[in-house]
Amino acid sequence: MNSASWIWIPIVFAAAAAQTVRNAAQKNLTKTAGTLAATSVRFIYGLPFALLALAITSAIAGLLPQPNAGFFVWVLGGAIAQLAATAMLLAGMQRRSFIVAVAYSKTEVLQVAVFSAVLLGEHVTALSAVAILLASIGVMLLSVAPAAAGARAWLSPSALLGIGSGAGFAISAIGYRAAALKLGPMAPWLAGAYVLVWAQAIQSVLLGGYLAWRQPQAMRTIMREWRTSLLAGFAGALASFGWFTAFAMRNAADVRTLALVEVLYGYAVSWRIFKEKISGKESLGILLLILGIALITAQL
Repeated sequence: MNSASWIWIPIVFAAAAAQTVRNAAQKNLTKTAGTLAATSVRFIYGLPFALLALAITSAIAGLLPQPNAGFFVWVLGGAIAQLAATAMLLAGMQRRSFIVAVAYSKTEVLQVAVFSAVLLGEHVTALSAVAILLASIGVMLLSVAPAAAGARAWLSPSALLGIGSGAGFAISAIGYRAAALKLGPMAPWLAGAYVLVWAQAIQSVLLGGYLAWRQPQAMRTIMREWRTSLLAGFAGALASFGWFTAFAMRNAADVRTLALVEVLYGYAVSWRIFKEKISGKESLGILLLILGIALITAQL
């Protein structure tokens, strides 16, 4: 076994922690700027930090990656798929069965495994397949409210939007991994930083341009709330840098399964800080999620 083959694990754990901070900052911005504008700060305010990461990693490595047509195709596809996934998730959450959209978006992990096999020819191991299934069931138990368990809710437009959202996030993960691989052999953190810069630049132009055209007031709000926006951008860039570095080291299915540790972070905060009680269904979900994560890490 390569002595460095385990490094992607703490990278994912750190990325999930940074994403938790980003989510908290964006939640505050949503109240004043709206959902799309709050989402945009992860790209617009995160881009300078992505450029800084690339400057540092390229200086250490003594080289700057040379992109090719395949790289641009994959990174563009990943960036657009991520934006589309976010839009579908937001649309689903705005409907009455919003919790179903959130739950179905968690099928991203299962869809990553399928799309990885189809698009990249990367098949998961039997142990990874079991881990993905256990973790997915666990997250579904944690996501679905009892009132949303009816068959009509699960067949609603919100459910379809949730599945579409999960597919978009899955395709974006695969696109970013494929883009990193297209750069050829190099340090994974350099490949991760390079993919991050291009992805966030594309998303800043697309989403920022749309908001400047359709919601200029929202853009002015995130500029006025620059401190919170800057925190969200920094944390978001740090999280994405971790994801993209991990994608350069490990298949997307394993990375996205381990990334579900973010759910555990949220429950730990809820339990330890806010003293909120956890139901029996939630306890079972947490157990299954922990088992899935343990199986992923046990393969090293």
